[in-house]
Amino acid sequence: MNTPLVLTVISADKPGLVESIAQTITRHGGNWLESSMARMAGQFAGILRVDVAAEKVEALRIDLDGLTSLGINVQVAVSGQADLPEQTTLLLNLVGNDRPGIVYEVSQILARHGVNVEQLETECSPAPMSADLLFKAEARLGVYPQTDLAALRGDLESLAADLMVELTEA
Repeated sequence: MNTPLVLTVISADKPGLVESIAQTITRHGGNWLESSMARMAGQFAGILRVDVAAEKVEALRIDLDGLTSLGINVQVAVSGQADLPEQTTLLLNLVGNDRPGIVYEVSQILARHGVNVEQLETECSPAPMSADLLFKAEARLGVYPQTDLAALRGDLESLAADLMVELTEA
């Protein structure tokens, strides 16, 4: 019987990093199923899902811990397949002048409405024809049937006059 694992990885970016992780997983008969990884500010970070035989989980965990000698830090969590209520997926696009606290304000509204953030990507980039920075966010959200979408949309749009919010069904 296989055990699903979720691994988080962070390391100074360098060639061979993914190969070291993949080699360790393969050595224990693990199957790399999905991942999201990126280089940011000189660091390499990622999250991945792996299946491995239950009797090999502890040996894999020990070998992954051993990657710290290479400067690769890996956290391992056993993933459960919890029975969650049915959710619909919404896509959130947000653009506005950058300022501290935007992510906090948006996440506070989402939490108040019981919305689950399934994926979040953010960036700051120069605004066209000005030196100001624009904050951009794209999120995939899980929403329960009882969520009042009009109230959610209203709360998000009321954050600030300079934020454009688009909420669409996926």
